[in-house]
Amino acid sequence: MKGKLIIISSPSGGGKGTLIKEVLKRVPDLAYSVSMTTRSRRPGEANGRDYNFVTKEQFESFRLEGGFLEYAEVHGNCYGTSAALTRELTDAGNDVILEIDVQGAASVVEKVPDAVSIFILPPSFEALAERLRRRATEDAAQLALRLRNAFDEVSRYSNFEYVVINDNLSDAAAKLESVILAERQRRTRQTEAIQDILISFDPSKQSPGQD
Repeated sequence: MKGKLIIISSPSGGGKGTLIKEVLKRVPDLAYSVSMTTRSRRPGEANGRDYNFVTKEQFESFRLEGGFLEYAEVHGNCYGTSAALTRELTDAGNDVILEIDVQGAASVVEKVPDAVSIFILPPSFEALAERLRRRATEDAAQLALRLRNAFDEVSRYSNFEYVVINDNLSDAAAKLESVILAERQRRTRQTEAIQDILISFDPSKQSPGQD
């Protein structure tokens, strides 16, 4: 069975990256699409694991070749999702998490209408601001930009099918996991298994004397 795309978006500092890492540990047959970005690597990040870090020239070349499922410029940096990588992962039967911003989410839904979209909402603006300050990965100007953009990003929550409020990591991870597992129980995703079961209920296939 081919896997589905699972879009997870939030304002910067919303905690989507941490939640995704937790869910990847819990849910089988779940993969992560490593995005390409032109932003600088943060302490602790690894190329090919967190992002594929590239130059602006490399990013533009890949874009012109039609290599992106979606791409966007966010907070002054470019981000993009490889179409080939996501196709390879879903063809292998994995549900694939796309960790993307609200612009990218809208682009993917337009191209892949059956993609599952989930918005991670911080419990308050104050909590979001505190998380970004505590993260300490941006200078004052970058921090101010991300906080300004957060107002617009949060207002897009209604464009998503699901909203997970990230006020507690353990609880939020459990909710995110439940959404992914519930999506796998959709009737349309179980057609083959259902048909196999229904065949066994065919009266002509029952042994004589069975009630």
